[in-house]
Amino acid sequence: MKLLCPLLPLLFSLSAFAQEAVKPRPSPLAIVSARYKDTYLKIAYSQPSKRDREVFGKLVPFNQVWRTGANEATEITITRDVKVNGADLKAGNYSIFTIPEKDKWTIIFNSDLGMWGAYNYNTKMDVLKFDVPVVSMTDVVYEPFTIIIDQKNDKADLLMAWDKTKVIIPIQFLEPKP
Repeated sequence: MKLLCPLLPLLFSLSAFAQEAVKPRPSPLAIVSARYKDTYLKIAYSQPSKRDREVFGKLVPFNQVWRTGANEATEITITRDVKVNGADLKAGNYSIFTIPEKDKWTIIFNSDLGMWGAYNYNTKMDVLKFDVPVVSMTDVVYEPFTIIIDQKNDKADLLMAWDKTKVIIPIQFLEPKP
């Protein structure tokens, strides 16, 4: 018992630390996926909410690299080569960054993984980069940041939407090479 008494404060502090570690994430993790034949596509991202804030141009500044969600950078896994916005993207795992502007977004697939935010974003790791137009809506349609894969056979539209803003990225699933 004498040996256990000095250890009690340590046990209580470890218990408090364990309780601290299981707090809910400030922005929930979401996963969306699609499959076409042998090609599987999965996107993992965190969903920040609008919560009466001005999103684009304020919370998410224009003309700056954004992690495309909250918390960790958004990541995509693709098991076979695809075409994204008409350009080839090899099978693999990538971070997705964006540079929102009022009328267009720059979409970036980057080979650096496991990043928190975009603080260490490195342009030298970019694999694919292109612009897509912004679709503006009159009303708030998406309270949380939302990614949707709208698939029709071997084609899909990857939609990124938040507040009154949406961008659409076309994806073409390729037939496996013989």
